[in-house]
Amino acid sequence: MQCPTTTWTRRTHRRRPRRVEFFQGTLESTTEVDTVRIFDTTLRDGEQSPRTSFSYDDKREIAATLDEMGTHVIEAGFPVNSDAEFEAVSDIAASTSVTTCGLARVVEGDVDAALDAGVEMVHVFASTSDVQLEDAMHASREDMKERSVEAVERAKEAGVEVMFSPMDATRTDGEYLVDVVEAVSTAGADWINVPDTCGVATPSRFGDLIETVRAHTDARIDVHTHDDFGLASANALAGFEAGAEQAQVSVNGIGERAGNAAYEEVVMSAESLYDVDTGIDTTRITELARVVERMSGIETPANKPIVGANAFSHESGIHAAGVIENSDTFEPGVMTPEMVGAERELVLGKHTGQHSVRERLVEAGFQPTDDEVRECTRRVKDFGAEKERVTMDVLTRFASEVGISRSERIVRTEADD
Repeated sequence: MQCPTTTWTRRTHRRRPRRVEFFQGTLESTTEVDTVRIFDTTLRDGEQSPRTSFSYDDKREIAATLDEMGTHVIEAGFPVNSDAEFEAVSDIAASTSVTTCGLARVVEGDVDAALDAGVEMVHVFASTSDVQLEDAMHASREDMKERSVEAVERAKEAGVEVMFSPMDATRTDGEYLVDVVEAVSTAGADWINVPDTCGVATPSRFGDLIETVRAHTDARIDVHTHDDFGLASANALAGFEAGAEQAQVSVNGIGERAGNAAYEEVVMSAESLYDVDTGIDTTRITELARVVERMSGIETPANKPIVGANAFSHESGIHAAGVIENSDTFEPGVMTPEMVGAERELVLGKHTGQHSVRERLVEAGFQPTDDEVRECTRRVKDFGAEKERVTMDVLTRFASEVGISRSERIVRTEADD
């Protein structure tokens, strides 16, 4: 059954908060990267996370949000995989204003399915490492190169943009990798994607590999990095520094095994650390992350960069006191919660100091003395040391027990209620 097609219109990007200027330390120079394009693969590689599956409606909602935010390319799926996958990719291609991409092996049926789905870009991939060629593909180097060239030519003849990925590039013999890259470039590939399929690259080595690939193709360079050693985003940025124009990422970093370079990390690093305007509406990043978290069923760790619950939260007394005075003291400064649609939070607990307690009490309408703040802080620390969560209700109870007075306005309002 064919699903209905819905038309989405990209919202005009509102002026968003930009990075705060710093001119000292490692932020003194931000000129290493000129262009950052974002290729989102949440709906394809992200969905390949173990125990994760997006419904048709899930895919439409995620794609609509990515489109509205200004993401450059959306890899909508693997059209040949199933009728439902084909329909989802087709609908997204017809309904979004960004470039939609479909994945294809170096097989005629795969390429044709992607083309029939109406995508603007076909992403053709083929294994190039000996371990994958011998034990997964059961093909020779020469056979795989020939099939790759044929697939690229087939997609190119259809008039769409063509991307080629030598899968497992970072574990591929260097001479053979160059041979394949040159062959598919001659066949007309518009993009060469360099994938770190098993997450074994390091930033400096990956940068060197990108420079090598660039020297053997006129195609534009894209990178796809995995997070097996926690280096996916760093490797993607190293790719940009070495001359890549685009990185494949997924929201919250979901994907095969330990996942991919995270959309939010790569975008905000580009915006804040390299001062590159990606054109993406970053104020919706937290919203997007919550949508993908809910639909994927993969919980976002509290300490996850950019979108974790602790990303802009402070409990330590020294840190909270500094943030109350000036948030740039113990936050990056070049990235604020407003830039990603988040909120700063002063958390009460074992490590809380008097500055934070006073701030929260005043916000709640209390007028504490110094002695009352000290007593309230002691109670908060003791309560937090028992691994109990100190909520505002708990703090209000402590304030009442200590006998802290409240402003007349607050008291009158409560009486009226």
